[in-house]
Amino acid sequence: MGEVRLAYMSWRAAADYFSRSDIVLLPVGSTEQHGPQNPLGTDHLIAYALALEAGRRTGVAVLPPVPFGVSAHHSAFPGTVWIREDVFKEYVRGIVHSVKKNGARRIVVVNGHGGNLSALLSLARELRGEGILMVVFQWWTLPQLDKLFAREELGHAGSAETSLNLFLHGEAVDMSVAVDEEPARLPTDSLGYFPELTHDRTRSGVFGVSKTASRERGAQAFEIAVNALVKLIEGVKSLDVNAL
Repeated sequence: MGEVRLAYMSWRAAADYFSRSDIVLLPVGSTEQHGPQNPLGTDHLIAYALALEAGRRTGVAVLPPVPFGVSAHHSAFPGTVWIREDVFKEYVRGIVHSVKKNGARRIVVVNGHGGNLSALLSLARELRGEGILMVVFQWWTLPQLDKLFAREELGHAGSAETSLNLFLHGEAVDMSVAVDEEPARLPTDSLGYFPELTHDRTRSGVFGVSKTASRERGAQAFEIAVNALVKLIEGVKSLDVNAL
C-alpha cells in the first residue's frame, strides 16, 4: 500500500482500501498547555505521528487526527481548547459509525491525552455491542519507557513528552524556558478523590522533570511506541470480530 492517510486518498482509493481491509487508525488528542516549552498541540501531534508511522509499517489507513479533547482541567492556562466529555464521546462515535458504513469494523484509537480515556473506554464497550471492535492505545503507559525515563520524567509535559516533541517537531520546542516542578500535594491526597484542576498542582504546567529532555531519547521513545502500536495492530487484525 502507498498512501495511508485517508485525507490524501481519493474516494476511489478509499473504496479500494475498504474493499481489502476493515481496520483503521484514529489518532485523538487535545489542544492544551504542556508547560512553557512545548506546543499546545503536543497530544494530537504525537498521536498522529505515531499513527502515521505504524500505518505505514502495517498498511493500515490513518484517519485525520481529532485535535480537541477533554481538557477542562487545563483551562486556567491560555490557549487550551476543551470540549465536554459527552460531546467528545459522541463525536468519536460519529466518526466510528461513518467508517463502519465504509466497511471498517476494527478501530485502533491512538490516544494522546489521558483525559480522553474514560469517554473512549465507555464508547468502546458500547460499540462492541454493535459488532465494532475499538481498542485504545496510549504510548506513555508502556512499561518499556521505564528503562528510558525516570518516574519523575514521565509526568505531564515532562522529559518524555518533551523529548518526543524535540524529535518530531523540535522547531516548536523552546528548551530555554523548560522547568522542573514537583507537583504540589493536596490535603485530600490520602483521603479520597478530589476534583482537582491542573493549577492546583503546578504553576508552570509541568509535572516533574522536563529539563533532561533530548531529541535522542525522543527518537528512542518514538521507536518503542511505534513498535508497540504495530504489535497491537497486528493483534487486532488477527481477532475474529464476529466472535465478540
